[in-house]
Amino acid sequence: MDDADLQRAEHTAHGAPDAEGPDAATLELAAELRNAVGELVRALRPGDELPQNQAAVLGRLVREGPHTTSELAALQRVRHQSMARTVALLTEAGLVAQHPHPTDGRKLVLTATPDGTAALHAQRARREGEIAAAITRRLTPDEQRLLREAVPLLRRLS
Repeated sequence: MDDADLQRAEHTAHGAPDAEGPDAATLELAAELRNAVGELVRALRPGDELPQNQAAVLGRLVREGPHTTSELAALQRVRHQSMARTVALLTEAGLVAQHPHPTDGRKLVLTATPDGTAALHAQRARREGEIAAAITRRLTPDEQRLLREAVPLLRRLS
């Protein structure tokens, strides 16, 4: 066995995919992780004031800055008509503002308003508060430490 074979064997032993794809244990872990994250997200949604599609658009505008409706539709992978409806609802609620495009008079650029940014931050703070309360109530100090150590690993998966 040469050095390359040893490295491949060590990589595979640690759950890294080989040429044939992930092993059964890694696939099972992926399914369990998907289920757990999905359950957590669904448990947090009932208290949301913003529907998920509106929160996603608002989050993108807060994070990335101005976009047109067409750009948002492409980024969110929805039809233009669906995004136009979401944008109209956000605009009517005063959470998004429309401004003329700087170089194309036919287009409008969308930005989050201060009220929109505040609504998004309030929803995130509520969710974070619920998660923090669950961590405090349901996990031991050792489990909390393990969870804290897992966060960078979860980030590497995205």
